[in-house]
Amino acid sequence: MCQLEGTKCSFLLCLGISIIICSVIYLRTKMPTEPKPMEKQEPPETLSCRPFTSECKAFLPGMERGVEWNQRDCQVESLIQNSPLQCSDLIRDLHLITKPLSQEEEDYPLAYILTIHKELELFVRLLRAIYMPQNVYCIHVDAKAPLEYQDAVQKLVSCFKNTFLSSHRETVTYAGFSRLQADLNCMKDLARSKIGWRKVVNLCGQDFPIMTNLELVRYMQSKEWRDRNMTPGVKQPTYMRHRTQFQHIEITGLHVVLKGLGLKKGPPPHHLQMYFGTAYYALTRAFVDFVLKNPIAKDLLEWSRDTFSPDEHFWVTLNHIKEAPGSYIDGGWAGDIRAIKWRDQEGKAHDGCKGTVGHYIRDICIFGVEDLPWIITKNSMFANKFESKTFPEALDCLEQWHRNKVLNQATVPIEPAWLLATQSYSSRDYNSTAGA
Repeated sequence: MCQLEGTKCSFLLCLGISIIICSVIYLRTKMPTEPKPMEKQEPPETLSCRPFTSECKAFLPGMERGVEWNQRDCQVESLIQNSPLQCSDLIRDLHLITKPLSQEEEDYPLAYILTIHKELELFVRLLRAIYMPQNVYCIHVDAKAPLEYQDAVQKLVSCFKNTFLSSHRETVTYAGFSRLQADLNCMKDLARSKIGWRKVVNLCGQDFPIMTNLELVRYMQSKEWRDRNMTPGVKQPTYMRHRTQFQHIEITGLHVVLKGLGLKKGPPPHHLQMYFGTAYYALTRAFVDFVLKNPIAKDLLEWSRDTFSPDEHFWVTLNHIKEAPGSYIDGGWAGDIRAIKWRDQEGKAHDGCKGTVGHYIRDICIFGVEDLPWIITKNSMFANKFESKTFPEALDCLEQWHRNKVLNQATVPIEPAWLLATQSYSSRDYNSTAGA
């Protein structure tokens, strides 16, 4: 009997162990395999960087004496698209400024509207140049942009509380109403922002700042612009009237053409005098509320749907209405918003496009390094246009020059992560001294 009981106990013990082993094997086959840890990405500063061109000597201190400037990041696209880094690491390795650099800037937050559709590297470098934690940024990504581009922008934007994607996206057409609508979509979002921004500035992905944030704040608070909108433009010239006298139709994502055989439009609403100007502006918050809510503004917007390039008449026309907040009736072309080399102004306003082949697109110069002296001397708020593939050295040089200026104006201690480049000195006294 005792022998039988011992046999039963041994059987039950073996059975229990077998069940446990089988259960473990079953669970291991059903559970997803833990992914292998990704290989650690090489820090950006150890990657092979494009050296600053010798033409940068005039803009980067010390180069003429043999000082070498060494860029710390070289592949911002891959850093965002492929890196498993957390937001804190991404912000650090992209060298974004994380604190207000002066009380003056903190007390005057700005809002930005960025409409983008290509060249991720340009967008990242533009955002890095204008980013300040007290400001607010609305990013409109063209609905026709590639999905991987949209995902990369979303990844970066999600790392900031004061930066967001537009709640409504347009398929933007050059010279179409969709371009104006993209700005208005962001304006609606910014109007709901809890950040007390004072003025809003709009940019495209091929812009780059010339003024620092501090200089922009001071310029917008200057005697001429303190309570005014900046919408450079004049009464609509005769040669531009066809844009608003005839009906146009937008071929989504492609171009704008005349509707029919040249169907005429009715006159502007409210007997408005039409103006022609730039599509870029700096607007007070009160004016934005006027644009979004006032019946005159709404009627002009609706009337503009079938016009050509309505963003070049909408803002400037409204800014010449006496009752519009911050209007500037006699402003003319005042307001140095953009440094642009137009082809038809060659020999008049500038001495030509200095890109290696005189590179114009839609009659606008694509800047090369040799254009930088003109840009910097002109000291506009922003410059347009840049391309990362055509003349990358121009943006390298300008970006470093701009960051130098930003940090030199700071009234707070400079953090090492904010430096875009380091300096190498031959003298022992300056060995590995950082500079930006």
